[in-house]
Amino acid sequence: MEQTIEQYDQIIQKCFNLYLNKMKDYGCAWRILRLPSLTDQIFIKAQRIRQIQENDNQKVEDTEEDEFIGIINYSVMSLIQIELGIANIPDLDNEKAQKLYQKHINTTKELMLNKNHDYGEAWRSMRVSSLTDLILQKLLRIKQIEDNKGKTIVSEGIDANYQDMINYSVFSLILLNNK
Repeated sequence: MEQTIEQYDQIIQKCFNLYLNKMKDYGCAWRILRLPSLTDQIFIKAQRIRQIQENDNQKVEDTEEDEFIGIINYSVMSLIQIELGIANIPDLDNEKAQKLYQKHINTTKELMLNKNHDYGEAWRSMRVSSLTDLILQKLLRIKQIEDNKGKTIVSEGIDANYQDMINYSVFSLILLNNK
């Protein structure tokens, strides 16, 4: 478990650094995006990963790693949007945006630690392609919940699905780095 924590933290630090640099370039323009727009952005990235995994011929040189990092950061942005609601104009300074990112990553990491304990790190025996499919499944679930105006009868909510996608993406990056 110690190795997982160390690997998780290294990957999240890389994602966080990209998030910070994008904030310097663009500010928090993403704050105007409605949740379905963020979901669709993540869907594009997951579909891209699946295409990379299935096709030998690539015309754009993005890597699986780049796309998984995008899924992590867009999922964190989605969690922030759920917490704050959608803004009409960018409304976060860098300090507040950083604190919110860390808050949601800490909650998501805690979820990972609890599930990792209960499942005995079963993800380490999984294929990255299976984790990609699980992310796509989570996205389809989110889209259905969004179509249902956020209401579920017996299922976990949208936020739990975003957290799972973050953790599946981190697991995928760990597995890709261990090849």
